[in-house]
Amino acid sequence: MRDFNAWLERFKSSISDYGYYVDFQKVYGKVDSIKIELNILNSLIGSTDIENDFDKLFEKYPEILKCIPLLLAVRENEIHAMDSDGAFVYNFSKPNYSVEQYKMFMRKTGLFDLISRHIINNLVDYATGVEVGLDSNGRKNRGGHLMEDLVESYIKKAGLKKDDTYFKEMYLADIEKKWGLDLSALSNNGEAKKRFDFVIKANDTVYAIETNFYTASGSKLNETARSYKMLAHESKTIDGFAFVWFTDGIGWKAARNNLKETFDVLDNIYNITDLENGIIEELIK
Repeated sequence: MRDFNAWLERFKSSISDYGYYVDFQKVYGKVDSIKIELNILNSLIGSTDIENDFDKLFEKYPEILKCIPLLLAVRENEIHAMDSDGAFVYNFSKPNYSVEQYKMFMRKTGLFDLISRHIINNLVDYATGVEVGLDSNGRKNRGGHLMEDLVESYIKKAGLKKDDTYFKEMYLADIEKKWGLDLSALSNNGEAKKRFDFVIKANDTVYAIETNFYTASGSKLNETARSYKMLAHESKTIDGFAFVWFTDGIGWKAARNNLKETFDVLDNIYNITDLENGIIEELIK
């Protein structure tokens, strides 16, 4: 019997790699797509008559509007704004107001002030910094893939081949069709569209794998533990099928009770240390 407390103590605080913090290639690509427009707007930096200069620029290059949302760290092409003058929805890909209205937007948001007072020297550099900040919001998604990538590296290390002996992101219906299994106990008779991160076929058994890593606590962890506890119970009723869960992260320490309940009923629950000690090879030998 494994000791839950000893197992939990080996959970890691982070698995962040060097690319986790900022995806610079994505940042550069976003800025490059509006670089020409940003450089045109650069002509307004330090302007002593910025509203008239903006009039002239907009008349000649109306496409400069499309880069304005990024200057406010906004991804959408439409921006809502309201005050005592009314409520407006500004479209920056297809202008829907007069230049006077867009000038009011630039004035009231502070963009004219930012540009005319020479607070920044180059809008391309400024936009790059904004994109870096916006890209930090993508860390959650990148973090979710880190554990998947880590588990997959150990699957490959065990000698398994993608789309041959292991498969990524496979739905219950696809598993049933490929190996002739009846997984209705897991799918609520076909109602649920459950998808597993990986599926391995070895030793006359189909191993359906979920992966996650939590650096912080929260209700999501308790929901996950309860859901996987149910999966563990239901999986035991299916011949030739096994549910496997790879999880880790110090976020679990605040949700240890729910995790322990799943640990007590799921034989195939593992952490990164188990991966490092060759658990996948043990499963498939």
